[in-house]
Amino acid sequence: MGSQSNFQMKVVQGEFGYVLQDVPHLSDYISDLQTYPNPLRSNPAYSVVKQYFVDMDDSVPEKMVVHKDTPRGVHFRRAGPRQQVYFASDDVLACIVTCGGLCPGLNTVIREIVHSLDYMYGVTKVLGIEGGYRGFYSKNTINLTPKLCNDIHKRGGTIIGSSRGGHDTTKIVDNIQDRGINQACIRLYLTQQQSEISLSGILLAQVYIIGGDGTLRGANVIYEEIRKRGLKVAVAGIPKTIDNDIPVIDRSFGFDTAVEEAQRAINAAHVEADSAENGIGMVKLMGRYSGFIAMHATLASRDVDCCLIPESPFYLEGKGGLFEYIEKKLKENGHMVIVVAEGAGQELLVTKNEEDASGNKLLQDVGLWLAQRIKEHFAKQTTMPVTLKYIDPTYMIRAIPSNASDNVYCTLLAQSAVHGAMAGYTGFTSGLVNGRHTYIPFNRIIEKQNKVVITDRMWARLLSSTNQPSFLGPKCASVSSPGQPGTDDKVTGLLGCLTPKP
Repeated sequence: MGSQSNFQMKVVQGEFGYVLQDVPHLSDYISDLQTYPNPLRSNPAYSVVKQYFVDMDDSVPEKMVVHKDTPRGVHFRRAGPRQQVYFASDDVLACIVTCGGLCPGLNTVIREIVHSLDYMYGVTKVLGIEGGYRGFYSKNTINLTPKLCNDIHKRGGTIIGSSRGGHDTTKIVDNIQDRGINQACIRLYLTQQQSEISLSGILLAQVYIIGGDGTLRGANVIYEEIRKRGLKVAVAGIPKTIDNDIPVIDRSFGFDTAVEEAQRAINAAHVEADSAENGIGMVKLMGRYSGFIAMHATLASRDVDCCLIPESPFYLEGKGGLFEYIEKKLKENGHMVIVVAEGAGQELLVTKNEEDASGNKLLQDVGLWLAQRIKEHFAKQTTMPVTLKYIDPTYMIRAIPSNASDNVYCTLLAQSAVHGAMAGYTGFTSGLVNGRHTYIPFNRIIEKQNKVVITDRMWARLLSSTNQPSFLGPKCASVSSPGQPGTDDKVTGLLGCLTPKP
């Protein structure tokens, strides 16, 4: 087997087109690291589990559907505990930080990292970095214990706070290094009764970073700086985005909860629309660049007549436009429900070149704009007055605790991250790939955004459910291919074919 590596990942090639995109390891840049028997060997909870430790050769394929003559393709290292660990439990100082917007399940992930470190590996020193990345250098921390975190999964938000921006690589890594050395000095001083101890160049730490693509880009830079300094620090990411727009993984935590909670808003919109003559219920859901929440909530509801997402441009007036479709549905049913993702239709609004602290483009409120345009259009038609009710549940959905499905998922993600860090892996995220938990290099997670492919079967299922027009002709469909959906050139091509038919 051949191999090549860089800071981001190690690529191992095998027979029949097998490719392992492996995550970095502390031993890649620190020689003569000591190993220790995994404490799980003596953990009574796992004594009855057969073959609990993951084989070093286990890997998970990125692509499940293959043909008999195709290569085996890209694989990722399977997540789970290893026979040997690279940290002595008493020497570990771990820290957890949450960044970006809120998402159901954040507290569950924090709880399970703390509990896994303590109950599985005997690690008792865990710090919560308050307020996102800037908490590293503003010295805002909280001691996280199993007792403190025991019930936090029942609450929404994050107990250590979150924020956008504030990323300063040098300050953050300086602080990680200082905290690790200081904690190690204190421990050795107390145990050996020495008045002065020099631990220059020695660092024992694990950093768990929970966030979306922007946060994980920052985590990747932190990992690279730590590696340049030769520090014994494992950097583990747990991908978080309510929009489900992180690539490679099956889904991100909080997504199931968001889809489930969105049903309440859609049901309310349907009741309002059904109770009025020519009633229209409109719901705006999250989805800055990806329309997964809107699409899945629409499919789950079956009460939605039109779903608008960022990946599928639309137009309002003329033959085949949105206004014509609304009029058609009102004549047929007397009411209709519209779901619109926050990033949909931005090309129709006046754009502003402004960004938030995370570097995300500030979007115009397409929900309010579209509601007003619909009202104005039908106000001109004296034969069809409409009653439109607009619902925006965005922050209500973000702030709730995770549901049962997401709670289980958060638990497994957190445990996988802890197993990986204790085994010496670094520069990785834990994630579900084809139903199996894996370790994925940072560069694969941040290389692009996951988007709805409007030429795929899932979007076709939605169109058949709502019976809405695709707003695309054959020419448009050929422009948007499944390979790289949503790229600028393809968006331009799609917009070019969205000309109202004469």
